[in-house]
Amino acid sequence: MAAYLQWRRFVFFDRETVREPAGPDGASAKPFALPPGIAVCDSGRGSLVFGDILCGAGRCHIWFLPRSLQLSRFQAYKLRVTHLYQLKQHSILVSVGEDEEGINPLVKVWNLEKRDGGNPLCTRIFPAIPGNKPTVVSCVTVHENLNFMAIGFADGSVVLTKGDITRDRHSKTQILHEGSYPVTGLAFRQSGKTTHLFVVTTENIQSYMLSVKDYPHMELDTHGCGLRCSSLSDPSQDLQFIVAGNECVYLYQPDERGPCFAFEGQKLIVHWYRGYLIIVSKDRKTSPKSEFAGNEAQNSDKQVLNIYDLCNKFIAYSSIFDDIVDVLAEWGSLYVLTRDGKIYALQEKDTQTKLEACKFMLFRKNLFEMAINLAKSHHLDSDGLSEIFRQYGDHLYNKGNHDGAIQQYIRTIGKLEPSYVIRKFLDAQRIHNLTAYLQMLHLQSLANADHTTLLLNCYTKLKDSSKLEEFIKTSESEVHFDVETAIKVLRQAGYHSHAVYLAEKHEHHEWFLKIQLEDIKNYQEALHYIGKLPFEQAESNMKRYGKILMHHVPNETTELLKILCTDYRPSGVNEGPGMLEGKKANSEEFIPVFANNSRELKAFLEHMTEVQADSPQGVYDTLLELRLQNWAHEQDEQIKEKLHNEALTLLKSGRFRTVFDKALVLCQMHNFKDGVLYLYEQGKLFQQIMHYHMQNEQYKKVIEVCELYGDQEACLWEQALGYFARKEENCKEYIAAVLKHIESKNLMPPLLVVQTLAHNSTATLSVIKDYLVNKLQKQSRQIEQDEQKIQKYREETTRIRLEIEELKASPKIFQKTKCSICTSALELPSVHFLCGHSFHQHCFESYSESDSECPTCMPENRKVMDMIRAQEQKRDLHDQFQHQLKCSNDGFSVVADYFGRGVFNKLTLITDLPSGKTATTIEAGLQRELLIHTKRST
Repeated sequence: MAAYLQWRRFVFFDRETVREPAGPDGASAKPFALPPGIAVCDSGRGSLVFGDILCGAGRCHIWFLPRSLQLSRFQAYKLRVTHLYQLKQHSILVSVGEDEEGINPLVKVWNLEKRDGGNPLCTRIFPAIPGNKPTVVSCVTVHENLNFMAIGFADGSVVLTKGDITRDRHSKTQILHEGSYPVTGLAFRQSGKTTHLFVVTTENIQSYMLSVKDYPHMELDTHGCGLRCSSLSDPSQDLQFIVAGNECVYLYQPDERGPCFAFEGQKLIVHWYRGYLIIVSKDRKTSPKSEFAGNEAQNSDKQVLNIYDLCNKFIAYSSIFDDIVDVLAEWGSLYVLTRDGKIYALQEKDTQTKLEACKFMLFRKNLFEMAINLAKSHHLDSDGLSEIFRQYGDHLYNKGNHDGAIQQYIRTIGKLEPSYVIRKFLDAQRIHNLTAYLQMLHLQSLANADHTTLLLNCYTKLKDSSKLEEFIKTSESEVHFDVETAIKVLRQAGYHSHAVYLAEKHEHHEWFLKIQLEDIKNYQEALHYIGKLPFEQAESNMKRYGKILMHHVPNETTELLKILCTDYRPSGVNEGPGMLEGKKANSEEFIPVFANNSRELKAFLEHMTEVQADSPQGVYDTLLELRLQNWAHEQDEQIKEKLHNEALTLLKSGRFRTVFDKALVLCQMHNFKDGVLYLYEQGKLFQQIMHYHMQNEQYKKVIEVCELYGDQEACLWEQALGYFARKEENCKEYIAAVLKHIESKNLMPPLLVVQTLAHNSTATLSVIKDYLVNKLQKQSRQIEQDEQKIQKYREETTRIRLEIEELKASPKIFQKTKCSICTSALELPSVHFLCGHSFHQHCFESYSESDSECPTCMPENRKVMDMIRAQEQKRDLHDQFQHQLKCSNDGFSVVADYFGRGVFNKLTLITDLPSGKTATTIEAGLQRELLIHTKRST
C-alpha cells in the first residue's frame, strides 16, 4: 500500500447522474433507468449495448442506448445473453448466449447496418464448443480486422476462428489453447504486421504469435487474474497487456513482463481509457474467493472506482459506487452502470482546468517534476511548459541548486528572455552554469552577437581550451553563432590561432589577414593566403596590405603582384579543361605599394612593360621617372651610361606621345639633356631647342638648329641674330653666318638688322659691310625695276585713256577677218567687242561664260577686279573694326577676337637691353622673345 498511498490524488473528472430528457412542461428530469436484468454490456459505434437474462415469454434481448437515450432492442436469444463484443471500427456485434437449457452456448455475429425484418442481420451462427465436450464460455474477443476471433472457456480451452468471422464459408475454427484453469481474459495485439493473442487464466498468462505458422507461444507469468480484470492499453503505454491481481497490477509485452504497480485490493473490473487505467475494486481486504475471483455480482458492498495515470503516477479520480455492473467508454466520457439501474457519467475536465486545479498544490509542495509530466501528458503548449520550467528553475536557484536551476532554465530557451537567466549567473562562481546555458542557446540558433561574446569570454575566463575548440570547430552546417563577433572576441582575448582558424574556415579573409599581419606577424602565411583567394578579393587585399607585405617580404610580394597583374589564377586550382580563365589587375594601381622599395618597383615595372605592352600609361611614366632618378644619382660612369641609354630608349619607345608634357617635365627635373632635346624635337618646339643651346652658350648648336629647322620656322634666324647681338663676346663669325642666311631668305629689313647689331660693341661695320652692300645693290636693282614698271604702267594708262576717248568720240570700225577663238575666217553671224576681238557666234556661245564679257580678255579683267575687291575688303575690315570697338561695351573682347583672327600679327623684336638690368635678366628677355615668336607662329 505504501506505493499506492504516495500517489497524489486529483479530481480530473466531473461526476453526474445521467437523466432522461426534460419533458415539455419543463419539469426536472428524473434519473435514467436501465432495463432490468442487465447481465453484460459493451459500447461502440455510438451506442451502449446491453444484454439481459430475463426469460419472460421465452425472449432475451440485446439493447442499444444511443446518445439521445432512446432505448431500442431486438430478440437475440431465447434464454440469456452471456457475452457481448462490439467492434469499434465496424458495425459488427458478436454475442454469446443460449437458446436451450443446458450448456449449449451459441455465437452469433450481427451486422448492425443491415436489417432483417427490422432487426439487425445475423450473418453467422455457430456453437461455441471446444471439441466435443460442452463447457461454459468465459470470455470472447474479436480482432478489429475481422480475421480473428478468440473464445475462452471455463475448462481452460481457447478456440480461435481465423478468416472472415462474419461468414462460415471463409473461416476456420481450431483449438488454440488447452489448460486446466479457466480462461479469464483474452486480447489481440497488432504491431505492424505481427499479431499476438494474450491469454490469461486464473493461474498463468501466455502469449501466442498468430502471424506465424503453428502459432508459437510463451508463458509470461505464473499467476493470473479474475474475470474482467485484464485489458489492453493504447499506444501511449506501448499496447501492453494489463493484468490486475489483488496485490499488484502487471503490464506485459508479448515476450516479457513489464512494470508493475502495487494497487492492493480485490479487483473486480479493469479497463483502459485514453491513457488512464480504470480499476473497480472492493475496500474489504478479506472476501470469499471463488474460482472466478472478482466475479461477485451479488455482493452489495461499496465499490471504489479509481482512475490512474500510470505515466505521471497520480490518481486522476476516485469515487465510491454501489454495486457496479461495468464501466463503458463512449461519446468522449466514461459511463458507470450500477446494479440499481442507474448510469453515472464521468466527464474529463479540459486540460487548462486540470492544470489550474493542480498547479497550485504541486507548486506549493514543490512537486515541479509531477507538474511538468502532467503538463506534457496533457499536451500543454510550449508557453505553459516554459512557465513551469521557469518557476522550477527559480525554486532551485533560491535553494542554491544552481546546477539544477540552469538545467530548467535551458528548457525555457526560445520562450524566456535570455537576459532573465544571464543576470542571475553573471557572478564568477557561477560562470560554468552560464556557459552551459549559453552553449544551448547557440545550439538552438537563438543567440545574438552579445551572447556569442559572452560565451567566448566565459571560455577564456575558465581557460577551457577544449570547450572553446569544440565550439568553434563545429561543421559549417552547425554554426550557431555570429562568426565575426567570435573572431573579434578571440582576437581580443589573445586566442589568435583560434581566431585565425575561424576566419579561414568561414572565409572572413579580412580578419584572417588582419590577425596574421598585425598580431601574429606571419607575413609569409598572409601572402600565401592571398594567393589562394579569388581574383577580386586577392586584388583588394593586396591594395590594402601590400605596403606592409612589401616592407617585410619584398621579393615574394613583388612576384605575387607580377602574377596578379598578368595572368592570375588562385593557387591550388587544379590544371585542366575546367580551369578558370586567368584575370589581370591594373598594374598602375599597385605602384603606391612599392613606396621606399625602388629596386622591387623597377623590377615590377620592367616586367610589366615586357610581358604586357599595353600596360597603363602610369606604368611607363613611373618607370621613366625611376630610371631618370637612378641615372641622376649614379656615380659610376659606366653604369650611368647604361642607365642613360635605358632612359633614352624608353623615351623613344613611342609611349609618351599622349603625355608629352609630363615626360618633358620629368626630363627637365632630372636635367636629362638628351631626353629634353629629343622631346623638343618630337614636339616640334624648335625655338625651345635653340633656347636650350643659347642657355648653354653653344653657338655652333644654335647655328645648326637654325640650319635644320629654319625652313620650318623662319623666325629662328631672327632670334639667333638677336641672341648674338646681345653677346659682348666676339661673335662675328656666327653673326656673319646668320646675316648670310637672312640675306638669302630676305627675312629682315636692313634697318632692323642695323638696329639689332647697333648695341653690340664687338660688331663693327665690317661685320655687316658685305650684307649692307649686297642689300643696297639689290634695292638699287629693285628700284630700277620698279621705275621701269612705273613708266610702263604710265604709258599703258595713257594709251588706255586715249582709247576710251576715241571710243566715246568716234565710231569703232571692226576690221577683224578671223575668229579670235578658232582663227578661221570670220563669217556672219559674228560677235564683236570694243577690245577689238571678234568671234563666230557659235564659237562665242561655246566658250563664253558671260554674254557681256570678252572670252579672251576675261581672265586678265578678273585679276584686276579681284585686286580691287581685296582693297575694298581691307578698307571695310578696318572700318568694321573701328565701328565694333566704338559700339561694344567690352572693347577688350573685340580686340581679343581680332587678335585671334591674326589681323594684328607682325614681327616684334627686342633689340635694346634696358639700362639698369644685369646680365642675369637676359634670360628673362629671351624667354619673352620666344613667347612672342611662338604666338606669331601659332
